[in-house]
Amino acid sequence: MRIALVLLSCLLSIGLFACAAAPVQEMSNARQAIAAADEAGAEQVAAPLMAEARALLESAETKLERHNYVGARTDATNARLKAVEALDQTKKKQ
Repeated sequence: MRIALVLLSCLLSIGLFACAAAPVQEMSNARQAIAAADEAGAEQVAAPLMAEARALLESAETKLERHNYVGARTDATNARLKAVEALDQTKKKQ
């Protein structure tokens, strides 16, 4: 029983640490998605989505500076999704 509690405690600690780590990959993914959408001309086709993506990335950067890693991860992921959506719209119009 005691071993099980120790193992559970270790697993929870690892899980919390993984969630609390800086979202480096998510930030990179968001920046790359925005750059790809820009390169494809999404600003002319899907300006509102690009504005949302940029605002979300800026929010993620602010949260990252404040060590709010969960919020930064969420905003960065949403920024990437908006940029991908803008890119998809741009490709459909071409």
